[in-house]
Amino acid sequence: MAGMRGRQTVRDMVLSMAVIGAVVAVIYVFIPHDDKADPVKAVDYRVELLTARRAAPYPVAAPQGLAKEWKPTSVTYARTSADAWHLGFLDPDGEYVAVEQSTEPARKYVAKVSQRAERTEKTQQVNGVTWQCWEGAKYDALVREDKGSTTVVTGTASMARLAEMAAALEAEKAPAPSAKP
Repeated sequence: MAGMRGRQTVRDMVLSMAVIGAVVAVIYVFIPHDDKADPVKAVDYRVELLTARRAAPYPVAAPQGLAKEWKPTSVTYARTSADAWHLGFLDPDGEYVAVEQSTEPARKYVAKVSQRAERTEKTQQVNGVTWQCWEGAKYDALVREDKGSTTVVTGTASMARLAEMAAALEAEKAPAPSAKP
């Protein structure tokens, strides 16, 4: 009697799994889904940019005039973390490119935001400005040190795409609020 009960339990479990599998298959077939949809959503970074430009002690950089194929994916400004500005993009080839700025010392900051890329002796001219080239196992970077801040264009994209982003950057400091009469 005990052997019979064990076989029924296993058989019932197998039948239950078959019914569940059939229900899942029907749901998958009849619920619409788009396998070609882009899973990465674009973000609107205008508000954060205005906020950062008002709060940061340096001119905050953001791209102007990039082709529409560049997709902004992330944005943050952290005043308590050395006034760190981050703006992430996917380039037209689907590679990651980020604009990073901070008042943190360059050596420490660049290694952190570029996934431990290291400074090379190479430089690159972008719109008449010299950028230092950094290379790493995961990310490469273009770095520019200004008085009081460091700007890094980094990511998995090629140096040509990083230079394209660097060329599009416009750094501005928000005007100080005027006193009302």
